[in-house]
Amino acid sequence: MNGLYIGSFAHALGAQKRHLRESAEAGLLRSAPQDLEAAGFGWHHVCDPDGTAYDLARAAVAQIAARGDLSDVDAIVYATCLPDAQTGSGPVRDVKDLMDFPAGRLQAEFGMSRAIVVGLHQQACTGVLGALRVAGALLATEPGWRRVLCVTADRFPAGAWYEQAYNLISDGAAACVVGRDPDMCRLLSVHQISNGGLGRAGDDETVGTYFAYTHRLVREAAARVGMTPAELDWVVTQNMHDKAWQILARLLDVDHARVWAPTLADVGHVISADAVVNLSALLDSGQARPGQRIAVPVAGFGLNWQCAVLEVAR
Repeated sequence: MNGLYIGSFAHALGAQKRHLRESAEAGLLRSAPQDLEAAGFGWHHVCDPDGTAYDLARAAVAQIAARGDLSDVDAIVYATCLPDAQTGSGPVRDVKDLMDFPAGRLQAEFGMSRAIVVGLHQQACTGVLGALRVAGALLATEPGWRRVLCVTADRFPAGAWYEQAYNLISDGAAACVVGRDPDMCRLLSVHQISNGGLGRAGDDETVGTYFAYTHRLVREAAARVGMTPAELDWVVTQNMHDKAWQILARLLDVDHARVWAPTLADVGHVISADAVVNLSALLDSGQARPGQRIAVPVAGFGLNWQCAVLEVAR
């Protein structure tokens, strides 16, 4: 991925901000609220009843469009965790209705007429990093292309539990641009591990596998850019139980003070978007310096693990 950059970060969250105790009283959580609070969670964001995943995606992309023209975007890579939930519920007579694809709607709404569309799912919460990898591959094989818009958006269906594997879930979307022109970070590598045999694992089994696979993932991702985990300047994580990275930091010989997830209590786990939310917060904080290396590891059902390695460019 030499010569590729990532920037123009944006995100959007469900319109209703709820405390987890409110959602517990409404029957939307599986764990006792005090257990989720002990894990570091506090608030999450839920769409209005008529809100859709597309509304979230459009809101995130609109922020990027407000900063500059998107007409020169060459491709849109759209990652979603719950593709069936994007189209609503009820019987389907004309399957054409299921092909009202959100990426195509973004293309039309924001005037990206030259862009091709690539849909990506079946990578669960890791899909946003899969989008970065696909964007890098597209730019590598299309020398005339310059910019790829990456988008992830999900909204849980009505009646669903807003908790998965002991994590408090928010509806939300995130977007960014991968391109050849210098931007916030250089995109050095994206590494992925999948184990489909664990696709139907229960929550306890999922948690049990998390540490071994994430340990392997970060070591292998760092090695791809000639580093050890201890040499990483930052590790930006998804929003999950705050004890998890206290353990992993010791196992990986990473300074826990450099593990970054500042939006955990206020935002919750935004499916595939919260790693982008946390990365944007780090870059906006001014604490990341040019030349520093950032690992962004994310785990998801499937079971999938992905880790991007970035270098701060400015």
